Amino acid sequence: MSLIVAARFEGFEAAKAAASRLTAAGFPDWDVHTFYVNPAGEHGRFPLGGDRRSDPDSGRADMGAYLGAGGVGAVFAVFGGFVASELSDSIAAILAAAGVGAYLGSLFGALWVTGHGTTQHGHFNPDAHAEIRQAGVMVAVRTRPQREMLACRILRDAGGADVEHANGRWRNSHWEDFDPLSPPQREPGFG
Repeated sequence: MSLIVAARFEGFEAAKAAASRLTAAGFPDWDVHTFYVNPAGEHGRFPLGGDRRSDPDSGRADMGAYLGAGGVGAVFAVFGGFVASELSDSIAAILAAAGVGAYLGSLFGALWVTGHGTTQHGHFNPDAHAEIRQAGVMVAVRTRPQREMLACRILRDAGGADVEHANGRWRNSHWEDFDPLSPPQREPGFG
């Protein structure tokens, strides 16, 4: 396992400049890796895309549909049935209107519950208790513990944000086991 220090940059030009500063400070080219991190939810871990089997925001939509159909749907059904009975004497029209009311109630309930409590600052959050890694261009550098603070300082001074460290596999000039879903381990004083 190698000690890796990384920071996020807004674009490839800034990341290239940071990588140049690292090599000028004595870090070999093969120990510097620049790559893009997609926004959370867009890492394509599954054949149809995404990071998870299902959207965590939809977790309780079924319960919302049941409650909506039971509560709001009942009110809509009575209202729809009443309106239909005033317009027509047909039992089929009254039942159809009541059914539409129940459906609208279940839809309202499911939509009300969906998305409450699992997002953070309007962004997808795969784990409500963990910090999410922001999208952007990452510059990672493999270093020795004696040079860790130097690497952090160079990355921060070059405009890097969210400076972090990790122990990972470095092979063929790449951070091989980088996991965009794992919470970053921030470098104290360099966040």
